Amino acid sequence: MSTAALLVALVSFVLGALLALLTIPVLVWLERRVAGLVQDRLGPNRTNVFGFRLGGVVQSFADVVKLLLKEEYYPSHIKNGKWLFMLAPVITFVAALLAFMAIPFADTLVIDGQSLRVQPLPIDYGVFWYMAISAIGVLGVIFGGWLSHNKYSLLGAARAGSMVISYELPLGLSILAFIITYDTIDFNAMVQWQSGTFFGFLPAWGILVQPLAAIILIVSLFAETNRNPFTVAEGESEIVAGFMTEYTAMKFAMYFMGEYVAMNTASAVIITMIFGGYQVPWVSTEMLHANFSIFAYSIMIVMPIIVFILIKWMRKNNTVRPSVSTDDGRNFETKVLTIVMIAMTLFVEAILVYLVYLADNSLVNSLAITLFQIVVFVVKLMMFNIFFILIRWTVPRFRYDQVQKLGWYYLLPLALLNIFITALVVVGVSL
Repeated sequence: MSTAALLVALVSFVLGALLALLTIPVLVWLERRVAGLVQDRLGPNRTNVFGFRLGGVVQSFADVVKLLLKEEYYPSHIKNGKWLFMLAPVITFVAALLAFMAIPFADTLVIDGQSLRVQPLPIDYGVFWYMAISAIGVLGVIFGGWLSHNKYSLLGAARAGSMVISYELPLGLSILAFIITYDTIDFNAMVQWQSGTFFGFLPAWGILVQPLAAIILIVSLFAETNRNPFTVAEGESEIVAGFMTEYTAMKFAMYFMGEYVAMNTASAVIITMIFGGYQVPWVSTEMLHANFSIFAYSIMIVMPIIVFILIKWMRKNNTVRPSVSTDDGRNFETKVLTIVMIAMTLFVEAILVYLVYLADNSLVNSLAITLFQIVVFVVKLMMFNIFFILIRWTVPRFRYDQVQKLGWYYLLPLALLNIFITALVVVGVSL
Protein backbone atom coordinates (compact mmCIF):
# COMPACT_ATOMS: atom_id res chain seq x y z
CA MET A 1 0.00 0.00 0.00
CA SER A 2 1.39 3.40 -1.00
CA THR A 3 1.81 6.33 1.37
CA ALA A 4 -1.04 8.22 -0.34
CA ALA A 5 -3.40 5.24 -0.04
CA LEU A 6 -2.52 4.77 3.63
CA LEU A 7 -3.00 8.48 4.36
CA VAL A 8 -6.37 8.67 2.57
CA ALA A 9 -7.57 5.51 4.35
CA LEU A 10 -6.52 6.90 7.74
CA VAL A 11 -8.11 10.31 7.15
CA SER A 12 -11.33 8.68 5.90
CA PHE A 13 -11.55 6.43 8.96
CA VAL A 14 -10.93 9.31 11.36
CA LEU A 15 -13.49 11.44 9.51
CA GLY A 16 -16.05 8.64 9.71
CA ALA A 17 -15.46 8.22 13.45
CA LEU A 18 -15.77 11.97 14.02
CA LEU A 19 -18.96 12.24 11.95
CA ALA A 20 -20.49 9.32 13.85
CA LEU A 21 -19.38 10.24 17.37
CA LEU A 22 -18.98 14.01 17.52
CA THR A 23 -22.36 14.53 15.90
CA ILE A 24 -24.02 12.88 18.92
CA PRO A 25 -23.89 16.01 21.15
CA VAL A 26 -24.83 18.13 18.13
CA LEU A 27 -27.84 15.91 17.39
CA VAL A 28 -28.91 15.98 21.05
CA TRP A 29 -28.68 19.78 20.88
CA LEU A 30 -30.66 19.84 17.63
CA GLU A 31 -33.28 17.58 19.22
CA ARG A 32 -33.75 20.02 22.07
CA ARG A 33 -33.67 23.16 19.95
CA VAL A 34 -36.11 21.82 17.36
CA ALA A 35 -38.37 20.55 20.16
CA GLY A 36 -38.25 24.05 21.65
CA LEU A 37 -39.09 25.55 18.27
CA VAL A 38 -42.06 23.20 17.81
CA GLN A 39 -43.28 23.86 21.36
CA ASP A 40 -42.61 27.64 21.19
CA ARG A 41 -39.82 27.74 23.77
CA LEU A 42 -36.06 28.36 23.72
CA GLY A 43 -34.44 25.06 24.61
CA PRO A 44 -31.01 24.83 26.34
CA ASN A 45 -29.12 28.12 26.33
CA ARG A 46 -27.56 28.56 29.79
CA THR A 47 -24.78 25.99 30.32
CA ASN A 48 -21.40 27.44 29.35
CA VAL A 49 -17.65 26.99 29.56
CA PHE A 50 -15.86 30.29 30.26
CA GLY A 51 -18.92 32.11 28.93
CA PHE A 52 -19.16 30.14 25.68
CA ARG A 53 -22.56 28.48 25.18
CA LEU A 54 -22.24 27.73 21.45
CA GLY A 55 -25.98 28.09 21.10
CA GLY A 56 -26.60 25.42 23.75
CA VAL A 57 -24.27 22.66 22.48
CA VAL A 58 -22.27 22.83 25.72
CA GLN A 59 -25.33 21.44 27.54
CA SER A 60 -24.91 18.17 25.61
CA PHE A 61 -21.30 17.83 26.76
CA ALA A 62 -22.44 18.50 30.33
CA ASP A 63 -24.90 15.62 29.98
CA VAL A 64 -22.06 13.33 28.87
CA VAL A 65 -20.06 14.26 31.98
CA LYS A 66 -23.11 13.65 34.17
CA LEU A 67 -23.68 10.18 32.71
CA LEU A 68 -19.98 9.30 33.07
CA LEU A 69 -19.98 10.22 36.76
CA LYS A 70 -23.41 8.80 37.61
CA GLU A 71 -23.63 5.77 39.88
CA GLU A 72 -23.87 2.39 38.14
CA TYR A 73 -26.87 0.44 39.42
CA TYR A 74 -27.31 -3.29 38.90
CA PRO A 75 -30.69 -4.76 39.90
CA SER A 76 -30.21 -7.54 42.43
CA HIS A 77 -32.59 -9.87 40.60
CA ILE A 78 -30.28 -10.01 37.55
CA LYS A 79 -28.12 -13.04 38.36
CA ASN A 80 -27.79 -15.13 35.18
CA GLY A 81 -26.36 -13.58 32.03
CA LYS A 82 -25.22 -10.39 33.75
CA TRP A 83 -22.31 -10.04 31.31
CA LEU A 84 -24.73 -10.12 28.38
CA PHE A 85 -26.98 -7.63 30.19
CA MET A 86 -24.00 -5.25 30.28
CA LEU A 87 -22.97 -6.05 26.70
CA ALA A 88 -26.43 -5.46 25.17
CA PRO A 89 -26.15 -1.63 24.90
CA VAL A 90 -22.70 -2.01 23.34
CA ILE A 91 -24.13 -4.31 20.64
CA THR A 92 -26.71 -1.69 19.63
CA PHE A 93 -24.18 1.16 19.65
CA VAL A 94 -21.39 -0.67 17.79
CA ALA A 95 -23.76 -2.05 15.14
CA ALA A 96 -24.99 1.46 14.28
CA LEU A 97 -21.41 2.77 14.27
CA LEU A 98 -20.05 0.02 11.99
CA ALA A 99 -22.98 0.40 9.59
CA PHE A 100 -22.08 4.08 9.16
CA MET A 101 -18.53 3.21 8.15
CA ALA A 102 -19.59 1.92 4.71
CA ILE A 103 -20.87 5.35 3.57
CA PRO A 104 -18.73 7.33 1.06
CA PHE A 105 -18.19 10.99 1.96
CA ALA A 106 -16.79 12.07 -1.42
CA ASP A 107 -16.01 10.68 -4.85
CA THR A 108 -13.01 8.49 -5.53
CA LEU A 109 -9.76 10.44 -5.24
CA VAL A 110 -7.17 9.71 -7.93
CA ILE A 111 -3.52 10.11 -6.83
CA ASP A 112 -0.64 8.91 -9.03
CA GLY A 113 -3.03 6.75 -11.01
CA GLN A 114 -4.47 5.12 -7.88
CA SER A 115 -8.22 5.33 -7.24
CA LEU A 116 -8.64 5.87 -3.51
CA ARG A 117 -12.00 5.74 -1.76
CA VAL A 118 -12.96 8.52 0.66
CA GLN A 119 -14.82 5.97 2.74
CA PRO A 120 -13.97 4.70 6.27
CA LEU A 121 -14.33 1.08 5.09
CA PRO A 122 -13.17 1.05 1.43
CA ILE A 123 -15.46 -1.76 0.30
CA ASP A 124 -17.48 -2.09 -2.91
CA TYR A 125 -20.35 -4.05 -1.32
CA GLY A 126 -21.48 -1.30 1.04
CA VAL A 127 -25.21 -2.02 0.66
CA PHE A 128 -24.81 -5.62 1.83
CA TRP A 129 -22.52 -4.50 4.67
CA TYR A 130 -25.15 -2.01 5.86
CA MET A 131 -28.01 -4.52 5.69
CA ALA A 132 -26.03 -7.18 7.55
CA ILE A 133 -24.58 -4.99 10.31
CA SER A 134 -27.57 -2.73 10.98
CA ALA A 135 -29.83 -5.76 11.49
CA ILE A 136 -27.65 -6.84 14.43
CA GLY A 137 -28.55 -3.72 16.42
CA VAL A 138 -31.96 -5.04 17.42
CA LEU A 139 -30.26 -7.94 19.23
CA GLY A 140 -28.98 -5.47 21.80
CA VAL A 141 -32.55 -4.29 22.39
CA ILE A 142 -33.91 -7.84 22.69
CA PHE A 143 -31.09 -9.02 24.98
CA GLY A 144 -31.46 -5.93 27.17
CA GLY A 145 -35.19 -6.37 27.59
CA TRP A 146 -35.03 -10.13 28.12
CA LEU A 147 -32.13 -10.17 30.62
CA SER A 148 -33.55 -7.32 32.70
CA HIS A 149 -36.11 -9.77 34.19
CA ASN A 150 -38.60 -6.94 34.22
CA LYS A 151 -42.05 -7.29 32.68
CA TYR A 152 -41.96 -3.82 31.17
CA SER A 153 -38.53 -4.52 29.68
CA LEU A 154 -39.66 -7.87 28.34
CA LEU A 155 -42.66 -6.22 26.68
CA GLY A 156 -40.32 -3.70 25.07
CA ALA A 157 -38.07 -6.49 23.76
CA ALA A 158 -41.09 -8.39 22.39
CA ARG A 159 -42.33 -5.25 20.68
CA ALA A 160 -38.89 -4.69 19.13
CA GLY A 161 -38.92 -8.23 17.78
CA SER A 162 -42.42 -7.85 16.34
CA MET A 163 -41.41 -4.57 14.71
CA VAL A 164 -38.37 -6.15 13.04
CA ILE A 165 -40.46 -8.74 11.23
CA SER A 166 -42.78 -5.93 10.12
CA TYR A 167 -40.30 -3.52 8.51
CA GLU A 168 -37.28 -5.66 7.58
CA LEU A 169 -38.83 -7.26 4.47
CA PRO A 170 -40.12 -3.96 3.00
CA LEU A 171 -36.74 -2.40 3.76
CA GLY A 172 -34.84 -5.16 1.96
CA LEU A 173 -37.20 -5.08 -1.03
CA SER A 174 -36.97 -1.28 -1.36
CA ILE A 175 -33.17 -1.53 -1.34
CA LEU A 176 -33.40 -4.33 -3.91
CA ALA A 177 -35.35 -1.99 -6.19
CA PHE A 178 -32.48 0.51 -6.02
CA ILE A 179 -29.93 -2.24 -6.65
CA ILE A 180 -31.84 -3.23 -9.82
CA THR A 181 -32.09 0.40 -10.93
CA TYR A 182 -28.47 1.36 -10.24
CA ASP A 183 -27.12 -2.10 -11.19
CA THR A 184 -24.67 -2.04 -8.29
CA ILE A 185 -24.33 -2.78 -4.57
CA ASP A 186 -21.63 -0.12 -4.17
CA PHE A 187 -22.79 3.04 -2.40
CA ASN A 188 -20.26 5.17 -4.28
CA ALA A 189 -21.42 3.84 -7.66
CA MET A 190 -25.00 4.65 -6.65
CA VAL A 191 -24.03 8.27 -5.98
CA GLN A 192 -22.19 8.49 -9.31
CA TRP A 193 -25.29 7.13 -11.10
CA GLN A 194 -27.36 9.90 -9.51
CA SER A 195 -25.05 12.62 -10.85
CA GLY A 196 -26.76 12.34 -14.26
CA THR A 197 -30.20 13.46 -15.40
CA PHE A 198 -33.36 11.89 -16.79
CA PHE A 199 -36.03 13.38 -19.03
CA GLY A 200 -33.24 15.77 -19.97
CA PHE A 201 -33.60 18.18 -17.06
CA LEU A 202 -34.43 16.36 -13.78
CA PRO A 203 -31.55 15.24 -11.54
CA ALA A 204 -31.37 11.45 -11.51
CA TRP A 205 -31.85 11.21 -7.76
CA GLY A 206 -33.41 8.07 -6.37
CA ILE A 207 -36.31 10.04 -4.88
CA LEU A 208 -37.36 10.97 -8.44
CA VAL A 209 -36.36 7.77 -10.25
CA GLN A 210 -37.84 5.42 -7.61
CA PRO A 211 -40.36 7.49 -5.59
CA LEU A 212 -42.30 4.54 -4.17
CA ALA A 213 -39.16 2.65 -3.12
CA ALA A 214 -37.80 5.87 -1.62
CA ILE A 215 -40.89 6.35 0.55
CA ILE A 216 -40.80 2.71 1.70
CA LEU A 217 -37.06 3.05 2.46
CA ILE A 218 -37.57 6.19 4.54
CA VAL A 219 -40.50 4.73 6.52
CA SER A 220 -38.62 1.46 7.14
CA LEU A 221 -35.49 3.28 8.32
CA PHE A 222 -37.57 5.34 10.73
CA ALA A 223 -38.73 2.02 12.19
CA GLU A 224 -35.17 0.64 12.23
CA THR A 225 -33.93 3.59 14.30
CA ASN A 226 -36.80 3.32 16.85
CA ARG A 227 -37.69 6.95 16.20
CA ASN A 228 -41.20 8.34 16.29
CA PRO A 229 -43.71 7.27 15.16
CA PHE A 230 -42.11 3.85 15.79
CA THR A 231 -40.93 4.13 19.43
CA VAL A 232 -43.08 1.17 20.46
CA ALA A 233 -40.15 -0.64 22.14
CA GLU A 234 -39.76 2.22 24.64
CA GLY A 235 -43.35 3.49 24.90
CA GLU A 236 -42.88 5.72 27.97
CA SER A 237 -46.62 6.25 28.42
CA GLU A 238 -47.29 2.49 28.40
CA ILE A 239 -44.24 0.49 29.59
CA VAL A 240 -42.12 3.01 31.57
CA ALA A 241 -38.98 2.96 29.41
CA GLY A 242 -39.39 -0.44 27.81
CA PHE A 243 -36.18 -2.37 27.27
CA MET A 244 -34.13 0.38 28.97
CA THR A 245 -36.06 0.39 32.26
CA GLU A 246 -33.32 -1.32 34.30
CA TYR A 247 -30.37 0.55 32.75
CA THR A 248 -28.51 3.45 34.36
CA ALA A 249 -25.46 5.65 33.84
CA MET A 250 -23.23 4.71 30.90
CA LYS A 251 -25.23 1.58 30.02
CA PHE A 252 -28.26 3.80 29.51
CA ALA A 253 -26.03 6.32 27.69
CA MET A 254 -24.91 3.64 25.22
CA TYR A 255 -28.54 2.94 24.27
CA PHE A 256 -29.22 6.68 24.15
CA MET A 257 -26.18 7.41 21.97
CA GLY A 258 -26.84 4.33 19.86
CA GLU A 259 -30.21 5.78 18.86
CA TYR A 260 -28.56 8.96 17.59
CA VAL A 261 -25.79 7.08 15.78
CA ALA A 262 -28.48 4.89 14.17
CA MET A 263 -30.43 8.02 13.16
CA ASN A 264 -27.25 9.51 11.70
CA THR A 265 -26.52 6.27 9.83
CA ALA A 266 -30.07 6.06 8.48
CA SER A 267 -29.83 9.68 7.30
CA ALA A 268 -26.52 8.91 5.58
CA VAL A 269 -28.02 5.86 3.81
CA ILE A 270 -31.07 7.84 2.68
CA ILE A 271 -29.10 10.74 1.23
CA THR A 272 -26.63 8.33 -0.39
CA MET A 273 -29.27 6.17 -2.05
CA ILE A 274 -31.98 8.68 -2.95
CA PHE A 275 -30.67 12.25 -2.56
CA GLY A 276 -27.45 12.19 -4.55
CA GLY A 277 -25.04 11.69 -1.65
CA TYR A 278 -22.14 14.09 -1.82
CA GLN A 279 -23.15 15.39 -5.28
CA VAL A 280 -24.77 18.73 -6.07
CA PRO A 281 -27.77 18.41 -8.46
CA TRP A 282 -26.81 18.46 -12.15
CA VAL A 283 -23.09 18.66 -11.24
CA SER A 284 -20.85 15.60 -11.46
CA THR A 285 -17.29 15.28 -10.20
CA GLU A 286 -16.02 15.42 -13.78
CA MET A 287 -17.84 18.73 -14.32
CA LEU A 288 -16.24 20.17 -11.19
CA HIS A 289 -12.78 19.19 -12.45
CA ALA A 290 -13.45 20.56 -15.95
CA ASN A 291 -14.85 23.86 -14.62
CA PHE A 292 -12.78 24.32 -11.48
CA SER A 293 -12.50 28.12 -11.87
CA ILE A 294 -16.29 28.54 -12.04
CA PHE A 295 -16.65 26.23 -9.03
CA ALA A 296 -14.10 28.28 -7.05
CA TYR A 297 -15.74 31.60 -7.97
CA SER A 298 -19.13 30.25 -6.89
CA ILE A 299 -17.76 29.25 -3.48
CA MET A 300 -16.08 32.64 -3.12
CA ILE A 301 -19.43 34.36 -3.67
CA VAL A 302 -21.71 32.03 -1.70
CA MET A 303 -19.56 31.48 1.40
CA PRO A 304 -19.47 35.15 2.61
CA ILE A 305 -23.26 35.33 2.17
CA ILE A 306 -23.78 32.23 4.31
CA VAL A 307 -21.38 33.47 6.98
CA PHE A 308 -23.11 36.88 7.03
CA ILE A 309 -26.49 35.19 7.59
CA LEU A 310 -25.01 33.01 10.38
CA ILE A 311 -23.49 36.03 12.13
CA LYS A 312 -26.74 37.98 11.87
CA TRP A 313 -28.70 35.00 13.24
CA MET A 314 -26.21 34.55 16.09
CA ARG A 315 -26.37 38.22 17.10
CA LYS A 316 -30.15 38.10 17.11
CA ASN A 317 -30.43 34.91 19.18
CA ASN A 318 -27.45 35.37 21.52
CA THR A 319 -28.87 38.38 23.34
CA VAL A 320 -30.98 38.90 26.46
CA ARG A 321 -33.71 41.51 26.73
CA PRO A 322 -32.42 44.50 28.74
CA SER A 323 -35.64 44.48 30.78
CA VAL A 324 -34.84 40.99 32.06
CA SER A 325 -31.09 41.03 32.67
CA THR A 326 -27.76 41.85 31.12
CA ASP A 327 -25.18 39.28 30.13
CA ASP A 328 -21.78 40.54 29.03
CA GLY A 329 -20.63 36.93 28.56
CA ARG A 330 -22.97 36.52 25.62
CA ASN A 331 -21.71 39.72 24.03
CA PHE A 332 -18.12 38.48 24.42
CA GLU A 333 -19.00 35.09 22.94
CA THR A 334 -20.75 36.73 19.98
CA LYS A 335 -17.75 38.97 19.34
CA VAL A 336 -15.23 36.11 19.46
CA LEU A 337 -17.29 33.80 17.25
CA THR A 338 -17.86 36.60 14.75
CA ILE A 339 -14.12 37.20 14.49
CA VAL A 340 -13.46 33.45 14.12
CA MET A 341 -16.03 33.02 11.34
CA ILE A 342 -14.78 36.07 9.43
CA ALA A 343 -11.17 34.87 9.76
CA MET A 344 -12.10 31.39 8.50
CA THR A 345 -13.97 32.92 5.56
CA LEU A 346 -10.98 35.08 4.60
CA PHE A 347 -8.69 32.06 4.92
CA VAL A 348 -10.85 29.95 2.60
CA GLU A 349 -11.18 32.85 0.15
CA ALA A 350 -7.37 33.25 0.08
CA ILE A 351 -6.91 29.54 -0.62
CA LEU A 352 -9.42 29.66 -3.49
CA VAL A 353 -7.73 32.73 -4.98
CA TYR A 354 -4.40 30.91 -4.81
CA LEU A 355 -5.85 27.81 -6.49
CA VAL A 356 -7.46 29.80 -9.31
CA TYR A 357 -4.71 32.31 -10.10
CA LEU A 358 -1.42 30.94 -8.81
CA ALA A 359 -1.59 27.16 -8.55
CA ASP A 360 -1.77 24.80 -11.50
CA ASN A 361 -1.90 21.45 -9.78
CA SER A 362 -4.61 18.92 -10.56
CA LEU A 363 -3.97 17.07 -7.28
CA VAL A 364 -4.59 20.22 -5.22
CA ASN A 365 -7.75 20.93 -7.22
CA SER A 366 -8.92 17.36 -6.63
CA LEU A 367 -8.36 17.75 -2.89
CA ALA A 368 -10.37 21.00 -2.92
CA ILE A 369 -13.24 19.30 -4.75
CA THR A 370 -13.10 16.35 -2.32
CA LEU A 371 -13.31 18.74 0.62
CA PHE A 372 -16.27 20.50 -1.01
CA GLN A 373 -18.08 17.19 -1.52
CA ILE A 374 -17.50 16.27 2.13
CA VAL A 375 -19.09 19.59 3.15
CA VAL A 376 -22.07 18.93 0.83
CA PHE A 377 -22.47 15.46 2.37
CA VAL A 378 -22.40 16.84 5.93
CA VAL A 379 -24.94 19.58 5.08
CA LYS A 380 -27.34 17.03 3.57
CA LEU A 381 -26.74 14.71 6.52
CA MET A 382 -27.67 17.37 9.07
CA MET A 383 -30.71 18.47 7.05
CA PHE A 384 -32.12 14.95 7.05
CA ASN A 385 -31.31 14.53 10.74
CA ILE A 386 -33.41 17.64 11.34
CA PHE A 387 -36.19 15.98 9.34
CA PHE A 388 -35.98 12.95 11.64
CA ILE A 389 -36.26 15.25 14.66
CA LEU A 390 -39.20 17.22 13.23
CA ILE A 391 -41.11 13.99 12.64
CA ARG A 392 -40.51 12.91 16.23
CA TRP A 393 -42.03 16.10 17.63
CA THR A 394 -44.99 16.32 15.25
CA VAL A 395 -46.26 12.77 14.63
CA PRO A 396 -47.82 10.62 17.39
CA ARG A 397 -46.57 7.11 18.08
CA PHE A 398 -48.18 4.05 16.46
CA ARG A 399 -49.41 1.13 18.51
CA TYR A 400 -47.23 -1.92 17.96
CA ASP A 401 -50.08 -3.77 16.23
CA GLN A 402 -50.47 -0.79 13.89
CA VAL A 403 -46.78 -1.07 13.01
CA GLN A 404 -47.28 -4.72 12.05
CA LYS A 405 -50.35 -3.86 10.00
CA LEU A 406 -48.47 -1.07 8.23
CA GLY A 407 -45.57 -3.38 7.41
CA TRP A 408 -47.47 -6.48 6.31
CA TYR A 409 -50.64 -5.03 4.77
CA TYR A 410 -49.24 -1.95 3.05
CA LEU A 411 -45.44 -1.66 2.80
CA LEU A 412 -44.74 -5.28 1.82
CA PRO A 413 -47.32 -5.49 -1.03
CA LEU A 414 -46.24 -2.06 -2.33
CA ALA A 415 -42.57 -3.10 -2.19
CA LEU A 416 -43.32 -6.31 -4.14
CA LEU A 417 -45.34 -4.36 -6.71
CA ASN A 418 -42.50 -1.87 -7.07
CA ILE A 419 -39.98 -4.70 -7.63
CA PHE A 420 -42.18 -6.11 -10.40
CA ILE A 421 -42.56 -2.72 -12.11
CA THR A 422 -38.85 -1.95 -11.72
CA ALA A 423 -37.86 -5.27 -13.29
CA LEU A 424 -40.20 -4.67 -16.25
CA VAL A 425 -38.84 -1.16 -16.84
CA VAL A 426 -35.17 -2.17 -16.52
CA VAL A 427 -35.62 -5.16 -18.88
CA GLY A 428 -37.59 -2.99 -21.31
CA VAL A 429 -34.91 -0.29 -21.36
CA SER A 430 -32.13 -2.87 -21.82
CA LEU A 431 -33.94 -4.33 -24.84
